[in-house]
Amino acid sequence: MSRDLTSILLTVAFLFSTTAVPTPSHGADGRTQATGEPKLIVVLVADQMRADYLERYSGKFSGGLRRLMENGAWFERAMYPYLNTITCAGHSTIGTGTFPYQHAMILNAWLDRKTGKTTECTDDAKEKEINYNGLTGPGDSGRRIRAPSLADAVRRQRGRVVTMSLKARSAIGLAGHGGAIVLWFDTRGGWQTSTAFTKKPTPFVQEYIANNRVESAYGQAWERLYDVSAYQGTDDDSVERAPTGWTRTFPHVIGSKSGKTDEEFYGHWMRSPLSDEYLGRLAATAVDTLRLGNGPQIDFLGVSFSALDLVGHAYGPDSHEVQDMVARLDVTIGALLDHLDRTVGAGNYVVAFTADHGVAQIPEETKRGGRETNVETAAAIEKALVPLLGPGKHVANASYTDIYLQKAALKRMKKDPAVRTAALDALRGMTGIAAAYTADEVSASGARSSSDSLKRAAALNYFPGRSGDVIIVPRENWILSTSATTHGTLYPYDQHVPVIFYGAGVKKGRFAVEASPADIAPTLAALVGIPFRTTDGRERKEAFAVAVSTR
Repeated sequence: MSRDLTSILLTVAFLFSTTAVPTPSHGADGRTQATGEPKLIVVLVADQMRADYLERYSGKFSGGLRRLMENGAWFERAMYPYLNTITCAGHSTIGTGTFPYQHAMILNAWLDRKTGKTTECTDDAKEKEINYNGLTGPGDSGRRIRAPSLADAVRRQRGRVVTMSLKARSAIGLAGHGGAIVLWFDTRGGWQTSTAFTKKPTPFVQEYIANNRVESAYGQAWERLYDVSAYQGTDDDSVERAPTGWTRTFPHVIGSKSGKTDEEFYGHWMRSPLSDEYLGRLAATAVDTLRLGNGPQIDFLGVSFSALDLVGHAYGPDSHEVQDMVARLDVTIGALLDHLDRTVGAGNYVVAFTADHGVAQIPEETKRGGRETNVETAAAIEKALVPLLGPGKHVANASYTDIYLQKAALKRMKKDPAVRTAALDALRGMTGIAAAYTADEVSASGARSSSDSLKRAAALNYFPGRSGDVIIVPRENWILSTSATTHGTLYPYDQHVPVIFYGAGVKKGRFAVEASPADIAPTLAALVGIPFRTTDGRERKEAFAVAVSTR
């Protein structure tokens, strides 16, 4: 059976459940929490937001994050249970309610065994880019997502779907498969979509972009929102790795050495709060133009704010830059929620807020960690295999935790235990590696429920044909990157993220039960009455203002 046919058949899974719709109630903030039939689903994602940011940096919150924290259903122990806590996997988990072993979006990029080249998770050579700035190139799609999404279920009910982000993998992970307005930003400059979602530019998007040119930000400076005394720690940390053209300290000028609106300029803009604000206003425009939430059907709006991730990689979670980005996101989300109150009605929409992953401390700050790159992990295997297999290249590719072997080396590993032992021992002997497994180990029956927590997390991330032949698990506080810091492990700083529901049918409260972002899709579906169930995500009935029955 082909993979595409499998995706189609998975969509049929929508048909085996039905959900009753909640009745009205009122929250402590005085807003109507439900009218009996919320008409708009809103999924908001903060890329690279650790759960502890909401407590650590909320001192001056007065906008959307404050509203969600105080009047939403906050699941304080929400965790991703799998290994590769990265953007593509996280957004696909949020969108589908399944983990990577099911939705198959295991990494941001992996080795395509047919072409022998690395491929981005949403790459699709069958589609073409539709760029609002006249650029051309290959397209992206959700074709590789192997599980149906909540947005797919909304489309089946004739609802409208709009998703947007700076990143294709974020917008597409929330949208799923086709039939939607899906937008992301080309790092060369210009908003774009692809022929997988539309055959021509969307008029209101084209008009908005023409009237709100990103290039008008040239020369603006990103300053702190609050007085410097409101920020924790120092603004100048020697271990930060500032992007080209910026320093370790505020202010950060959005510009370029060339004096032109080139890729350096666009990189600055994307890493500034201006990009989040732009997305918030564009989302509000979509609500107005399409009258989302004001028709007889259920509509879906997904917004993933990417700037925090781009800043966090360079400056780290303790930086003034990250603190300010979170503070400004509070304002941006607040403005969007206020707009929804006015145009959709405070009791006619339901929100889920979460993140796709967290982030590690900069290793040099912790004094307990370090970094080992994929060049080093690949070299360790090569050195171990040469005595057994002879000279030559035995590693085809190393993509963070996943190492792909050349066909001949893999064949020998499967037949000869000595080859397997040599490769695994070489990796396990590295200072920054906690564990190493073969694909056979993490794909074996029972691996996803193993008492070995490292193996279990790796198994939940494994998808045959895409995952590596050898899977490595870094030690705590160790990263496989040359960035100041990164994510993509099974430790709490990467796995623990916010999950908050707010709006129609939701009761406020803090809940200490174990939860995950995979719970978002089935919970929202239950609240709006759309059939959608998964084997990984669970309906968070603790958040329901009234009983919601599922038959």
